[in-house]
Amino acid sequence: MSRSLPTVFFLNNRPVYNYLIVHAKASNISSVLKSVQASWNKLNPGEPFEYSFLDEDFQKNYEAENKLSSIVGYFTIIAILISCLGLFGLATFSAEQRIKEIGVRKVLGASVMNIAGLLSKDFLKLILVAIVIASPIAWFVMNKWLQISPIAPV
Repeated sequence: MSRSLPTVFFLNNRPVYNYLIVHAKASNISSVLKSVQASWNKLNPGEPFEYSFLDEDFQKNYEAENKLSSIVGYFTIIAILISCLGLFGLATFSAEQRIKEIGVRKVLGASVMNIAGLLSKDFLKLILVAIVIASPIAWFVMNKWLQISPIAPV
């Protein structure tokens, strides 16, 4: 098993150290932190030693994404409820306009399912058209959104 050697990258010629990234095994973090702090204090005694773990930093990056996801979920539920109320209002209005036709059909032996199908046929056509139009647009937007990388490529 080969041992990897320490590597240092300088971004400029001046010996100014702003941050340091250390790859260490998780078995003895406290001794690694003490060693890194001693090295940091030798290299840059004017700067305080502050550390964080990359997995926690990455998690902070995704917290905003999770909050956005929950907000979009809540607004989606509200939009669906409002649209259902609108459909209910349209169905009620349509039934009120066709009350004599429904009464005649009922007297002639139409079942409740036939009358419900008669009233909802027009709305189902509109819903299917909306699904056909919205599905490709939603797929395209989600595909583009998921291709955006929060981390710049190296």
